[in-house]
Amino acid sequence: MQFTAAQIALMIEGNIEGNPTVTASAFGKIEEATQGQLSFLANPKYEAYLYTTTASIVIVNESLVLKQATQATLIRVPDAYNAFAKLLTKYQEIQSQQLVGIQEPSFIAASSKLGEAIFVAAFAYIGENVTIGNHVKIHSGVVIGEAVKIGNGVVLHAGVKIYADCIIGNNVIIHAGTIIGSDGFGFAPQADGSYHKIPQIGNVIIEDDVEIGANTTIDRATIGSTFIRKGAKLDNLIQIAHNVDIGSNSVIAAQAGISGSAKIGVGVMIGGQVGTAGHISIADGSKIAGQAGVTKSILTPNRSFNGTPAIDFSSSLRIQILSRRLPEMEKRLLEMEKRMQELLADKR
Repeated sequence: MQFTAAQIALMIEGNIEGNPTVTASAFGKIEEATQGQLSFLANPKYEAYLYTTTASIVIVNESLVLKQATQATLIRVPDAYNAFAKLLTKYQEIQSQQLVGIQEPSFIAASSKLGEAIFVAAFAYIGENVTIGNHVKIHSGVVIGEAVKIGNGVVLHAGVKIYADCIIGNNVIIHAGTIIGSDGFGFAPQADGSYHKIPQIGNVIIEDDVEIGANTTIDRATIGSTFIRKGAKLDNLIQIAHNVDIGSNSVIAAQAGISGSAKIGVGVMIGGQVGTAGHISIADGSKIAGQAGVTKSILTPNRSFNGTPAIDFSSSLRIQILSRRLPEMEKRLLEMEKRMQELLADKR
């Protein structure tokens, strides 16, 4: 696909500085882009490349003051990063629209209901009484269990597994290998030391505009539902346990683990490798630094936490600073102790 600078500017509501008829058919990083490619400049530390790049079109901030002439045609926007992201989204949508139809071999139960303009790749499985909306893309190796409901504009990448009775909202993207609705980790200890499995009869509900990374697992509820609320973004390799509730527009980085029945508020940011205890609540707007361990509820909103067990960020930094001084403090303490012993000895 090839677009002129004028067409691109129209899509992102930008102003052209240069030749409006120049074209681009691919994307490139500003330090590597070549003729016929489109790039962007958002980080000032890459500005030097703007004057050497051979990219045909570069999206830049309105506020950028040029230090010298550029070869590329510039498109000025209020926020170059967001404009470039918007453009990539449009490009991806155009590509996705070309995927329509049902490939063979695939299995679709007769009782299932499929919407308009959907794509089902070869080797996909769609079980009984499944409902699928319009413009859904189901890639190879996807398995959709009984009575699953899927909204409009959903993309299920290769190897996604959705267990029975789960509900997926509109415009959800689930990346390869992710499993939705597997059993929660529920076992009752017995007198003889063995464990009796507790049936997990709930489901998972994923609301609109959620994106879930590759190889993430979200367990179904024991009773009721595990919730991923509207607009939440989950990275790769995350474990969400049974009956967890992830608040809207929260983001969780890779390798985090959220224990059963934990409730994460709205707009929470959780760093990589964070672990939480079960049955706790994390207040709206909380920020949990990477590798922190949250062992009790966070009740005050919009605060930052770090460490294990997690404490407020400023206290954590102070502890880190003091811990680095421990060898020096130990030395001084030993010297003081030695001096005290000498003084006591002199008095005798």
